[in-house]
Amino acid sequence: MNTSQHPSTRRKGGRPARQRHAHARVAKAQRKSAASGATNKWSKHVNETSDAMDIEAGVFRSGSAEAIARALKESSLHSRRRKGTPFQSAMSMLNFYINRAGRNLPKSRRDTLAKAKGKLREAFGRKP
Repeated sequence: MNTSQHPSTRRKGGRPARQRHAHARVAKAQRKSAASGATNKWSKHVNETSDAMDIEAGVFRSGSAEAIARALKESSLHSRRRKGTPFQSAMSMLNFYINRAGRNLPKSRRDTLAKAKGKLREAFGRKP
């Protein structure tokens, strides 16, 4: 063991702990954003400025998986802002929504969106 370093700063194997002072970095970032009044809405910026397809408002608020899949298919077929095929764009938007919602998404809603993926595959004639 290297005697020039205090034992508490090193883990087994000689590597420093990864989460050391992580709470201080998070708190500093929160203070900085609160002070400037800015909110971090990068996902909104991505939707507005990228080649992500145009979708109708509130498409993910629909109650059923079938309605979500139908709306995404229609939007992907009519959108001029997309890079890939209509299927790729629709599935990409659905995955983007699921990933951005993350842990805040209730299990029942997550299940509905997972079913919407299957319905979307069916709507485009893909294997489930």
